[in-house]
Amino acid sequence: MPDLITPLVVDRLRAAGCVFAEEEAALLTAATDDPTHLDTLVERRATGEPLEHVLGWAEFCGLRIGVDPGVFVPRHRTEHLVHRAATRTPPHATVVDLACGTGALGLALHHLAGPLHTLHAVDIDPNAATCAARNLAGIGHAHHGDLYTPLPPALHGRVDVLLANVPYVPTAGLALMPREARDHEPPVALDGGPDGLDVLRRVAASARTWLTPGGHLFTEASAHQAPAAAAILSAAGLTPTVERDEDAITVVAVA
Repeated sequence: MPDLITPLVVDRLRAAGCVFAEEEAALLTAATDDPTHLDTLVERRATGEPLEHVLGWAEFCGLRIGVDPGVFVPRHRTEHLVHRAATRTPPHATVVDLACGTGALGLALHHLAGPLHTLHAVDIDPNAATCAARNLAGIGHAHHGDLYTPLPPALHGRVDVLLANVPYVPTAGLALMPREARDHEPPVALDGGPDGLDVLRRVAASARTWLTPGGHLFTEASAHQAPAAAAILSAAGLTPTVERDEDAITVVAVA
């Protein structure tokens, strides 16, 4: 049955403008044995819903991460951040993932550098916090709230690794993003303010009070934002370095 359905699915997806129609058709066809359900999935994708929302999962660092509709989809470029963090994560580390979305970063770090002693993830979007709680069940704790606000006070000065893949798209640039992101991901997960770095400023301002001596903050920014991001971290009393990914489109700022 899938072999008969897939060409039809490919044609529908290609007509809808999906660049990777063949790959997406294979994933959608494999997701269900029910032709009626498949038709629903294909229609959702053809009308612009992100593939990860349609499937209910995203591949990230070799893991299948649950993704609920309306929740920010983890980007493959952010795997670079997690791999960098894994090289600096001590055994049995205490880790905090701010603006966690699905919880993908903390979960991936747990698998790459774990087992972790403690993992806390926070997101201001309640749907994301719920999604992260499910993905981190048995591994860590997910909190709904604004950055550090919902974290246990006992974590002050005890965090070894602080992951902060916060929004960094300038407000004026939101209109230029792909339609599936604009229409199906929460603006709070995308909008970084006038220069894209407003949320990073807030993260950096309090980072030292949460990090253990010798602890690290890892964040992501566009390549052209790197000097400003480094200056923000430096002004907050941190010692930043900038590490570029292979395509040099984004950078990881380590402090």
